[in-house]
Amino acid sequence: MRVKVISILEDNYMYLVIEEQTKQALAVDPAVPHRLLEIVKREELTLVAVLTTHHHWDHAHGNEALLKEIPGLKVYGGDERIDGLTDKVTDAQELKFNSINVRCLFTPCHTAGHMCYFVWEDECADAPAVFTGDTLFIAGCGKFLEGSAEQMYRNLTQALGSLPQETKVFCGHEYTVKNLKFALLVEPDNKKVQEMLTWARARDDEDKPTVPSTLREEFQYNPFLRLTEEGVQKFTGKTDPVEVLRVLRQEKDKFKKPKERLPPQVLLALKWGLLRP
Repeated sequence: MRVKVISILEDNYMYLVIEEQTKQALAVDPAVPHRLLEIVKREELTLVAVLTTHHHWDHAHGNEALLKEIPGLKVYGGDERIDGLTDKVTDAQELKFNSINVRCLFTPCHTAGHMCYFVWEDECADAPAVFTGDTLFIAGCGKFLEGSAEQMYRNLTQALGSLPQETKVFCGHEYTVKNLKFALLVEPDNKKVQEMLTWARARDDEDKPTVPSTLREEFQYNPFLRLTEEGVQKFTGKTDPVEVLRVLRQEKDKFKKPKERLPPQVLLALKWGLLRP
């Protein structure tokens, strides 16, 4: 099993999960369908399914175009608002595509129907992968747009945090540098945060992705997974993990935001399909 990381739009990622022996592939959040199809054709792949984490346009925009291009394509997701949805999945449901297995993990909060996907290959020693959309980022977590701190706490500690520690984390956006800047504010003495920020800045300068990380690494520098650590609790002034998480997210929401590099009218045109990404 090979995961191809594809950078799109301003800071999004879409992915291809490729079974090397059969050249069959699954797409994750293919918001730019024409680029995806170009890669599928160039690598002589057969696209058999789409895994959509949530309904936002920068994750689900390409589904309907792919359905028109590929007869019989399946589009999976946990929310009826997802464009082109053909198969609604539920928590812990498992899908199988030859040797590739997918377990659906219901993670409501960023959106009410958000789904993450845990993926592994039969009889393969390589580490499994989890596609976390806008729930878990490298060194961060998603905004609570349609849910609560209690829900995100369950997502991070149970649905995702209980996966094997070697699991590779493939998230929906390249937010790593700004997430680590916030992590350094929370834990200024955390050596791992300092090291990661230096590394991530270098990757950014070289225009290279910072994904994947691993769950083991995330527990070392991601403040949203370090809710019982003394430094994180001191920063929030709370000790209950859910309250620590709630305050962390509130503080992150107030943390300085980078300026948009695309004009708002261009972003709207992309959103409504008036421009081809």
